[in-house]
Amino acid sequence: MTETVLSSASKEVRIGFDRPFVIIGERINPTGRKILAEEMANGDFSRVEADALAQVAAGAHMLDVNAGIPLADEPAILADAIKLVQSVTDVPLSIDSSIVAALESGLSVYQGKALVNSVTGEEERLETVLPLVAKHGAAVVAISNDETGISEDPDVRFEVAKKIVQRAADYGISHEDVVVDPLVMPIGAINSAGKQVMHIVRRLRDELHVNTTCGASNVSFGLPNRNGINSAFLTMAIGAGMTSAITSPLHAEVIQAVLGADVMMGNDPDCANWIRKYREPAADGEGRGRGGRRRRRRSA
Repeated sequence: MTETVLSSASKEVRIGFDRPFVIIGERINPTGRKILAEEMANGDFSRVEADALAQVAAGAHMLDVNAGIPLADEPAILADAIKLVQSVTDVPLSIDSSIVAALESGLSVYQGKALVNSVTGEEERLETVLPLVAKHGAAVVAISNDETGISEDPDVRFEVAKKIVQRAADYGISHEDVVVDPLVMPIGAINSAGKQVMHIVRRLRDELHVNTTCGASNVSFGLPNRNGINSAFLTMAIGAGMTSAITSPLHAEVIQAVLGADVMMGNDPDCANWIRKYREPAADGEGRGRGGRRRRRRSA
């Protein structure tokens, strides 16, 4: 079966159909976070460090690192952020930028095999990002849109993904190192958005044999109780074959949905991860044997 292997200097993560779902922490991203953007632009990475540690402690298997700050030196900031995150945690990283120079800067300092986020089906993007991915021996997120934009027809998005996988092969990049993002649209605006994703994910698994990821929180944009929607979406997406997602592990509902789906898909042998996470510790003084606390015999 297809496995996408990512690594840091000391730790390996495998994304695959028969493996537990991989959570890629989304928090290290200044988009919509004014204070974080200002701090990163000024060389203050204390909040980046705190976010990295908190996400790993909450259950993230990887972290997405983005430094997209308008009018800032994104290549330099991204490289500094990656070095900082790799100094405080050992999980593999997704290097996230729409600027090729920033991706190159991040890859040049990265220790291990990174996930590059991302390439689209646009010709210019294919011709600049794919050689960079091949040069550094990385894996890449393939976003299923091209010059025509984002189609609401999942079969059109599938064809864009197929094109990217084929072009990647031309650069010596295996389909195992292409993780497709089928593009999750806000379900509050497009009522069929959920069904679209499930349809394309099944085709990507069964026909292209590629792993998948997405920005899971996009699905709930504009709705109340977003974590409830995100959790329902992730459970169903995992059932359809999705193998990873960029999301926040800081919400208990999301972690519970992912771990529960792993159990139902048979990707948590003996329910070990579920039990480890949710088993209640024995109360003080309570016995651990089958009979529980033993009664003291009365002396005659």
